[in-house]
Amino acid sequence: MSRLGKKPVDLPEGVEFKVEDGAVVAKGKLGELRQEISSEIQVDLSEDGKQVVLTRSGDDREIKAKHGLYRALIANMFTGVSKGFEKNLTLEGVGYRVAAQGSKLVFSLGFCHPVEYWVHPEVKVTLDGNTKIKLECHDKQLLGQVAAEIRALRKPEPYKGKGIRYSDEVIRKKLGKAASK
Repeated sequence: MSRLGKKPVDLPEGVEFKVEDGAVVAKGKLGELRQEISSEIQVDLSEDGKQVVLTRSGDDREIKAKHGLYRALIANMFTGVSKGFEKNLTLEGVGYRVAAQGSKLVFSLGFCHPVEYWVHPEVKVTLDGNTKIKLECHDKQLLGQVAAEIRALRKPEPYKGKGIRYSDEVIRKKLGKAASK
């Protein structure tokens, strides 16, 4: 058995769960998520109705990997529709700032032009000052993709650390040319 896949997933209060047409659907107070499931993995509700149990049809390497993967995806779905996820980004550098204009973010990142980024409608953006961005969403995959796209606008450089980084990210700085002598 997969170590992760054999663990049952607790069903939080207020979350509706059902399996339909080869997909798992979770509905909660923050929204609804749907995840397609491979035919080799069976998803069932436990006898007490408070846990979701995943079983696999075989012991192939690929099926074992999918077993743990789908268990983790379903657990993330339940957390997302009940509590939600958040990511925090920080702009580091002189003159680097962000402003919200409707559903788009306008960045000043040291280029000769402002950089615009259209935010996905399901992602909620909160700006704290003009250098901190808080992203919130019920879909962990979408949230990670949006955060990675924003970070890619100006990745942190290794000499001074200027750029857009995750708030908990540590930038390993290189020594400059003068330090090598």
